[in-house]
Amino acid sequence: MSAEHSIRALLSASPLAPNEARILLSHVIDKHYQLSRSALLSQDDLVLNPIALSDWKTLESKRLAGEPIAYLIGKKGFHAIELTVAPGVLIPRPETELLVDIALDAIKTVAEPIHVLDLGTGSGAIALAIAHSANNVALTATDQSLQALKIAQQNALNLKLDSRISFKQGSWYQALEENDLFDVIVSNPPYIAKGDVHLGQGDLRFEPQSALTDNLDGLSCLKVIIFGANAHLQPEGLIAVEHGFDQGKAVMGMMAEAGLRDIQNHADLAGHPRVSTARK
Repeated sequence: MSAEHSIRALLSASPLAPNEARILLSHVIDKHYQLSRSALLSQDDLVLNPIALSDWKTLESKRLAGEPIAYLIGKKGFHAIELTVAPGVLIPRPETELLVDIALDAIKTVAEPIHVLDLGTGSGAIALAIAHSANNVALTATDQSLQALKIAQQNALNLKLDSRISFKQGSWYQALEENDLFDVIVSNPPYIAKGDVHLGQGDLRFEPQSALTDNLDGLSCLKVIIFGANAHLQPEGLIAVEHGFDQGKAVMGMMAEAGLRDIQNHADLAGHPRVSTARK
């Protein structure tokens, strides 16, 4: 094989952003040579064999076409854990780690046993991150998508957290028994409004639309979750929901209308209002 197919040459010639090229090429050399990402520097004269080179070219082309890196390599880091992801689930995002942190803070104030509900779990990111960081918690995670639940269950197995989480299929609270009660309810529901231009941009073009938009005003799923919370929260229990940067006032208004108290809004690392919380 030609030296133009060495790691150094491929990275230099790639039209991808350098950090993206490194992630994808690292995935290729791990798959074909069982080498870590450090090999991109320490063994940058390595010439890829034809199969590995073909894999690299395929990944490079797909990324240039806009496909998300997380789907291309099949994994995504989130709040100290690594998750398997695929086109059937939303890609976990850094701003959603705020929801996990809020839940973990709330758990510290609850007497054991602690029960947490994650509505619309997707890849299981929120529930699994909570379980990974708090070993005294029993979790229930729901999703209406069987495809998503299969990925979440696989992630639970991979992280050896499957004994701590009960997965249930159904739309929001419909997956639960009438008398199921929780100390904390968390959710990152679809909150992008129908027709929002962002749905046709970047990674969102490839993610499941049902996990992004309610095909209405972006508030309908939040409304179901907020108005159903009292029936499934313990006294003093906390609900925390992620929402759009411009939806905080509307979400807090729904919480007040639902009779919840101690209503607060929390900003993400970019300073955008991102999570609203309330107590029963």
